[in-house]
Amino acid sequence: MQKSNRDGCTPVRPGLQLSSSQLYSFRARPDAYNLRIDTAQHEEKLSAKGFRFAIVASRWNDSLVSRLIEGALEALEESQVSADAVEIFRVPGSFEIPLCALKAAQSGKFEAVICLGVIIRGETPHFDFVAAETARGITDASLQTGVPLLFGVITADNVEQANARAGAKRDNKGYDAALAAVEVANLYHEKFVP
Repeated sequence: MQKSNRDGCTPVRPGLQLSSSQLYSFRARPDAYNLRIDTAQHEEKLSAKGFRFAIVASRWNDSLVSRLIEGALEALEESQVSADAVEIFRVPGSFEIPLCALKAAQSGKFEAVICLGVIIRGETPHFDFVAAETARGITDASLQTGVPLLFGVITADNVEQANARAGAKRDNKGYDAALAAVEVANLYHEKFVP
């Protein structure tokens, strides 16, 4: 077992010491592994031609969720997914996403299900319950069906944070979730489909 250094950090690998403030920093150290998802993990553009995807999206906070859907569709199009290979299911709020996503996954029609919503903290604990149960429900549905369900639900403290995560390309969680869906679908198809 490795011992923590004087800053209370456990080395990720020998010779690499990261404090919590350095963990997500581009300037941690030149030899540090970059743990951010917004950098190119690999340059290869994956194709999802012939794959089918479901998008389950909430109508609550629709001005933001609609931008997530647009981002997801853009990423799928860039990955050679035809428009008729994508089905969009709209549900009232994020709390309803897991059950609809489960039904889509159980249908056997989709390689992956992309779950999109926006939950913004208010003055009551309601946010905590909705965010936690949405995340748990999506995870449970994926584990139950064996179909990848991608979490593109923004959980934000305020509208400004949510807006920043519903921007363009890599600043859009719908775009990110769709790219992850393409990557996981390719991985599963390559490694686990006979």
